Amino acid sequence: MLEVNALEFGFDKPLVTGLSFTVPNGQIKLLNGPSGCGKSTLLALISGTNIAGVTWHGDIKLDGEDIGGIQAHHRAVGLMYQDPLLFPHLTVGENLAFGLVASIRGKYRELAVKGALASADLDGFGDRDPASLSGGQAARVALMRALLAEPKALLMDEAFSSLDPDLRLKFGRFVAAQIKKRQIPALLVSHDLVDQEFATDPILHFLKLGIEIKGFRR
Repeated sequence: MLEVNALEFGFDKPLVTGLSFTVPNGQIKLLNGPSGCGKSTLLALISGTNIAGVTWHGDIKLDGEDIGGIQAHHRAVGLMYQDPLLFPHLTVGENLAFGLVASIRGKYRELAVKGALASADLDGFGDRDPASLSGGQAARVALMRALLAEPKALLMDEAFSSLDPDLRLKFGRFVAAQIKKRQIPALLVSHDLVDQEFATDPILHFLKLGIEIKGFRR
């Protein structure tokens, strides 16, 4: 479970204050709000990504452990963005293998990649150039690469926004099924309430420019 308690963050002055929520294992929580309200900064704080000038305090816990002071590479938090960010110099299979934990070696790496391709309905795509993939295929590869790293939580920053409505719906349902299967918490931030289709937990709404979170601090 992902827990955020009494979180406040900002730059010259607080942008968000009094933020508390939980994301249960196997569920997606949607955090909705306009650009500039702090959604991406929140994900950076949870993942441990450095942002120049940001100050914050509060508690960030994952499976009961306070991860707020832990370096990013020790947090076991996966990230997905609007752009799949596949490595152009690697094949699809090599992109997936890049996400594998170091403890998976030899033939087991190949088996893990094949299993990920099968889960994404991309059997036989291992040798393909990422540039040859459709938007929906690239998004599925990016998701499986993130999950092959065996994260304890997944954060998604506008991860569905670049897809057309039909692909968005299909991909969102695919993500929800993978999160449920792996029983990890997932937090999706988006400016578009269309993404509530994929949320399995009540939606949070950011208010822009007001050090205020609707539903938490009034």
